[in-house]
Amino acid sequence: MLKQRIVTALILAPLALIAILFLPIWWFEIVIAAVVGLGGYEWANMSGIKERPKKLLFMVAMFLSCMVLAMVVDNSLIWHQGQLHGLYQFILFIAVIWWAFSLAMISAYPRYSSYWRKSVKLRSVFGFLTLIPTWVGVVSLRTSLFDIDPLYGASLIFYVLGIVWAADIGAFFVGVKFGRHKLRPNVSPGKTFEGLIGGVAASLAIIAFAALHYQVEPSRIWLHLLIGGITVGVSALGDLNESMLKRCEGIKDSGRILPGHGGILDRIDSLTAAFPVFAFCYVMWMA
Repeated sequence: MLKQRIVTALILAPLALIAILFLPIWWFEIVIAAVVGLGGYEWANMSGIKERPKKLLFMVAMFLSCMVLAMVVDNSLIWHQGQLHGLYQFILFIAVIWWAFSLAMISAYPRYSSYWRKSVKLRSVFGFLTLIPTWVGVVSLRTSLFDIDPLYGASLIFYVLGIVWAADIGAFFVGVKFGRHKLRPNVSPGKTFEGLIGGVAASLAIIAFAALHYQVEPSRIWLHLLIGGITVGVSALGDLNESMLKRCEGIKDSGRILPGHGGILDRIDSLTAAFPVFAFCYVMWMA
């Protein structure tokens, strides 16, 4: 299992770097849409859709939804005079509302879950609310200040990846060593409050480094710390949200597409919350 995980990571990591750094924006949009589509296939399974043709249809619907957005908003129009396109801003705002609602669902689980856990249609809608804003968030960040510095947006993506992965690593080690109080045992028994605090603390190192790299004014460092902390906190929601849906469906992994890692969603669950929420904060207060 460990060998599979290492081999898969060694293959995927260079591909991700190439996509983020070197792909033209149009192809980047297609690649991220393809990832979202594969995530959609797995989400269909978590929603209770078992027939393969229907899962494939759901996957295609996810992919085409992203492509429609790409055609409606040309990549040269995503940002205009420092402002994100209104449609993308609206989608990111909906994402923030969705994750606030998701927090309420996770906090109350399993109470009130009967309203949605038996509804395939409603859980399918949850998939669109989760994955489409992820595409919008990633594309919005990648195209930020593209005319001035083609790699600036890539650095924003790496920033989000850095603080989320640092939080995951910190949460794991602190949770294993000091974890005593369960975060949401009904949703994910392995998560602890101590682990969450350790994850946030670990991410502060990345946030501090980024503040120095971007030469942030001292008076605005608190804003970067706040937004970074929010991003890390909401990334935990992405993880817990997927765990809740898998528990409802009685499955361990979202899929088997990545040897040793499970499914696509098992790898990007925390990012599905982090990217749109960070992108919204970036648009509102940092751009």
